[in-house]
Amino acid sequence: FAAEFEKRAKKKPTMVQAGVYSAVLSYLQVVEEIGTDDPDKVTEALRGREVNDEIFTTDGVVADNGRMIHTMYLAQVKTPGESSGEWDYYNIVREIPGEDAFLDPAESGCALVQ
Repeated sequence: FAAEFEKRAKKKPTMVQAGVYSAVLSYLQVVEEIGTDDPDKVTEALRGREVNDEIFTTDGVVADNGRMIHTMYLAQVKTPGESSGEWDYYNIVREIPGEDAFLDPAESGCALVQ
């Protein structure tokens, strides 16, 4: 994804751009699978759906409130001596499991949570 994005846009994608691509890809896959773009049916099909697109996440799940719960990363900026070259900016300090990184949807107060 990043290489194709850079080829077309002449710059690397941001995390937000990768996230939007992942969301749109998930939406389009659901529309194709269920054969409709009816919002209620798409929403129903997305709830609880695992997201393993290897673009943004390999362990995401769409919660009832529409938020995708996924692993987050605590990163530290590399010193110039630690960097191996262009775009090598971060050391991953640790992975934060999605259930620890995001508020439990049941505790969110969101009316969408069943």
